[in-house]
Amino acid sequence: MACRESWRTFELYDAGAIREMSLSLGQSPPATVAVVGASRGIGLAFARAYAADGARVHALCRDPRQAADISGVTGDVTVHRLDVAVPQESASVARSIGEPIDIYIHNAGIYGPDDAEPIDAEAWAQVMQVNVIGALKCAEAFRPLVAAGKRKLMVFLTSRMGSIGDNRSGGSIIYRSSKAALNAAVKSLALDAAGQGICACVMHPGWVRTEMGGLSAPLSPEASVANMRRVIARLGSADSGRFWNHDGAELPW
Repeated sequence: MACRESWRTFELYDAGAIREMSLSLGQSPPATVAVVGASRGIGLAFARAYAADGARVHALCRDPRQAADISGVTGDVTVHRLDVAVPQESASVARSIGEPIDIYIHNAGIYGPDDAEPIDAEAWAQVMQVNVIGALKCAEAFRPLVAAGKRKLMVFLTSRMGSIGDNRSGGSIIYRSSKAALNAAVKSLALDAAGQGICACVMHPGWVRTEMGGLSAPLSPEASVANMRRVIARLGSADSGRFWNHDGAELPW
């Protein structure tokens, strides 16, 4: 099957074959999944894994033309351009997708500069723009699509470094504060969206070998995603508004 891009379509195979087969057998169609920040690392691993299971995947990334890996994923995958730092783009992309989303995964984020004094206020604002404001503007845009889906899940990748209760080493003020703010925002989102049956939570992927995590990290993106998908598979309304580790343990705020 081919990976379709919103700005270019490859016509190699019928990308809806698995979905049509499921319907012909009287089974529920595979899930529809949206992955924000899907060009590499953890987001790419999520897109690959769900597509391999036959899901319809909407993969969103800042520049599809520079995202050869996601463009080469086999399955029912459509790549969309989305820069989360530009708030108005989220609503436009959500309208263009225009179908129910069963599982929404928000992976887009940046680390920012290492701590230095005086703190770079402009860099701090940029990290907050991407990691918090961008994430919540995306949530705002995609929430109606998730509410119309079957699973009604919204999972935001955060970091244990955003835990106030678990901060015993200090440092990384810019990144930590952005993830703590994201955690607080998603907690409120979970309460606000409960009436729509939406489960919204944050999840720590572990220390992963990505551009941000570095080569010494113990987890590959594939291993981290396999763990998180096991957790995601059993999430329900009672799990909303909670902070999960990739292994299913609950983490302190």
